[in-house]
Amino acid sequence: MSRTTKAPKTTEEQETDHRTRVTVLVALAANLVIAIAKTVGGLIAHSPALLSEAAHSVADSLNEVFLLAALRRSRRPADARHPFGYGKERFFWSLLAAVGIFVMGGCFSFFQGIEALRNGAEETFGGYVAGMIVLGVAFVAEGLSLVRALHQVHRQGGLASGLRDPALRTVVAEDATAVLGVTLALAGMALHMVTGQVAWEASASLAIGALLVFVAYRLGRDARDQLIGEAADPEADARIRALLAAQPEIDSVEALFTMKTGLETALVAARVDLVPGLDSEEVEEVAVRIKRSINHTVAEADQIFLDVTERSAREAQGSPAATGERGGA
Repeated sequence: MSRTTKAPKTTEEQETDHRTRVTVLVALAANLVIAIAKTVGGLIAHSPALLSEAAHSVADSLNEVFLLAALRRSRRPADARHPFGYGKERFFWSLLAAVGIFVMGGCFSFFQGIEALRNGAEETFGGYVAGMIVLGVAFVAEGLSLVRALHQVHRQGGLASGLRDPALRTVVAEDATAVLGVTLALAGMALHMVTGQVAWEASASLAIGALLVFVAYRLGRDARDQLIGEAADPEADARIRALLAAQPEIDSVEALFTMKTGLETALVAARVDLVPGLDSEEVEEVAVRIKRSINHTVAEADQIFLDVTERSAREAQGSPAATGERGGA
């Protein structure tokens, strides 16, 4: 079996990482300020919905720290201990971010909503006003952070391409959820103030909790799939298979395996049967040419392995090349 590796990351990939880092830092700064404001406002107003949003912002702030670690650690070069590189660090830290959203955001929001239904919540008029002002400021800040993240998604090729990056995908999910969560909290506080029924605000907390649990589940599921060895995109898989099948020296493609090893990298392993009559030097030349073609056709093909199978004489007589169904002698 022979293998090939790709060159280190390009300037374009470095610039993409830099833009993502800036986006994460913007989200972190916004969430830290908002978390403090929501916590102070929630304690003053005794508002369960506002405290739920405070927990949401604290969780988001911690997650941004995880994402910054992912951006830094995932770009370390391969070494003897990790010969396929550290690309999956990106998926690991994204999984931790999803767990943080679930535990610190979703579970605390459910707790606040249930406690409000059981014990009620006493809010003064000044508390309502302070809480709604805080939420209004949070809505603007979260909205600006979301606009920044969506702008980067657009620059990286739109939703299909831009959201491949788990760090950027997590920021977009967090900011979009935060904007929706603030809207729910505002609605809950307003209805509580108008009707005097704490059930409205408690329901807002429960709705925020359900929203966060759903987002955490989706982000966690994606990270889990990538950590345990998700295949490359079906389109890339199809291009590789078509390229191999088109080679005149390849009699048949016995097996093709792909696996994402990072954001822009993937492992490709193919077991192929060559046409009869090739000597060892020709086999080596064919293997090098095919691997270069795969690397040129599928940019993310970082590690390429070709395994040439050996067939018995009887199997070779019935092969497509021997029977004239494909090109070959």
